[in-house]
Amino acid sequence: MWAHVWRFLYSSYFRFWLKWLLRLLTGKCELQRLLGGAEAGARRTLGVEHSLESSKNKVLRNAVHVEEAEVDKCVRDVMKEKKIEQKDTGFKTNLHISLLQISGYKKLYLNVENLRKVPYDSENEQHEEQLIELWNLLMPHENLKARISKQWCDIGFQGDDPKTDFRGMGLLGLVNLVYSYAIVGINLTEMAYSLLKNGALKAHLYNMVSGLPQMEHFHQFYCYLVYEFDKFWFEEEPESIMHFNQYREKFHEKIKGLLLDYNVVLTLQDTKKP
Repeated sequence: MWAHVWRFLYSSYFRFWLKWLLRLLTGKCELQRLLGGAEAGARRTLGVEHSLESSKNKVLRNAVHVEEAEVDKCVRDVMKEKKIEQKDTGFKTNLHISLLQISGYKKLYLNVENLRKVPYDSENEQHEEQLIELWNLLMPHENLKARISKQWCDIGFQGDDPKTDFRGMGLLGLVNLVYSYAIVGINLTEMAYSLLKNGALKAHLYNMVSGLPQMEHFHQFYCYLVYEFDKFWFEEEPESIMHFNQYREKFHEKIKGLLLDYNVVLTLQDTKKP
């Protein structure tokens, strides 16, 4: 409760006076301090994003919703509103990078969400081809005897027709499964998707990509989860697969903890800090 009260008081009253005092002392607005002080990466871009979202100025608030093609114009508009000279190339370059990252993150989420919303359709030839490709990747030395077969259980599906397992994650689950292993893979797709949706992936992506995050970066993070969950599972030594949900949540909490670090970059090699 007190945390909510403090956030309300800070955002409604104290923040304005703190910004005013810092501008008086430094001669720079909040954006200038952020873009001129912090190193490139999540800490800077998250600070810029929060500053723009919290602004009372409509031009600044709208900047977090700008499309990639309009970033250059948006940078000029922000500099004009804040009375920052256009020849300040450092501010201009850094704001451009941050706006690209913010715009790219939003676009990436929409692309992932749109793919998730596409239901698996057994009448769609492309969907069926991807499903057979998955079988061939995981079971290269065993022929699939029929499209509906108990053999699917051998790679982790719950029944003889995999399409029923894609109801939650749609085609996104199948696309990611090209890199992984059925139900565990779909659970990790849901984990990656939820972290993207709630903004937890921002620090990782803003540190890793100095521009527009793309779908390939989402898939790379998914691959990281698959690799790390495999290690995590064997390190924890669960009594049986029946405890999967318990350990999935434990792993989820571990990943969320890592993503709280402003300097985090999660890759298949290791958790690296720039």
